[in-house]
Amino acid sequence: MRHRLMRGPQVAALLGLSLALLAPSVLQGDRETRLHRWVDAEGVIHYSDHRGRAGGRSDFSTDPAAVARTAELSLHEDTGVYVALVRNLLHGPVEVELDISADDNVSAWPRLPHRMALGSGEQRSVSAIEKINPARAGHFELHLLAMPGLPGARHDESTYAMPVAAGTASIVQGFGGGFSHTDPQNLHAIDFAVPEGTPVLAARGGTVMQVVDDHAGGGMDREAFVHRANHVRILHADGSMAVYAHLRQGGSRVRAGQEVGVGEHIADSGNTGFSSGPHLHFVVQVNTGMALESVPITLVDEAGNPAPVPGMGAFGPGPGYRSGAGGGL
Repeated sequence: MRHRLMRGPQVAALLGLSLALLAPSVLQGDRETRLHRWVDAEGVIHYSDHRGRAGGRSDFSTDPAAVARTAELSLHEDTGVYVALVRNLLHGPVEVELDISADDNVSAWPRLPHRMALGSGEQRSVSAIEKINPARAGHFELHLLAMPGLPGARHDESTYAMPVAAGTASIVQGFGGGFSHTDPQNLHAIDFAVPEGTPVLAARGGTVMQVVDDHAGGGMDREAFVHRANHVRILHADGSMAVYAHLRQGGSRVRAGQEVGVGEHIADSGNTGFSSGPHLHFVVQVNTGMALESVPITLVDEAGNPAPVPGMGAFGPGPGYRSGAGGGL
């Protein structure tokens, strides 16, 4: 059986980060089967009742895409019952949904699909699968979707400082920008045109949920680069999350689990992932229930006064927008 990193239609690309894990299992009718885990040449992780082909690597893949995962699915057999465990890989809440398909002669409890929220680093049993008729073989596939954030979190009235030093950037795509800010998770994103290596500053204090800075390169081939934007995700007190994306490879200045304050240098800007040029993609999101949605925000200056910036019209690109200037997530 196998599982592959995939992008769900409702999941943010920084994430890449959303996951679909395929884990089919074969339960033999007359004996127990040991499941082996191996990785093929493309970095796809497999589970099987036999060892991988020659050249396969055991254990976990070291591909950067695997590092960006949100949750991990594993199966543990105990006296004929397969327990599906899910572990949250982030330093903040994650919502997961486990589903089953291609099931034959098996039952699951709780019944699938089933959703639950996991705290930072938490691992829990989501479901137990066993054969209905012990004398017959059984088969099933498990599909796991994971979404960062606590479902139902509501953004408060907090304001945000500029994520780059005042006067160092221009807005090239704002709220509702027609180039890539059209889907719910990016509708209220802001793209700042900045040279590579520009200090990225925390616009609001919180806990670093996730750091991905292993990717190199970027471009306008969506299929090739959409999962390869380096980013930092920061959890706020109200459950909302700020994403700072397209960062320089190795440019993170923080670690997952670290507390940061407003204005702290968290990373260096770059041009990684789906991007047409060096810029910072900044967006605040909430999990509305296995879906990420961006929320409108107010930027303020050092005195706390609203700081309107060209390109931040509520539902229009504004005068600062240049078609094709920045890539979304």
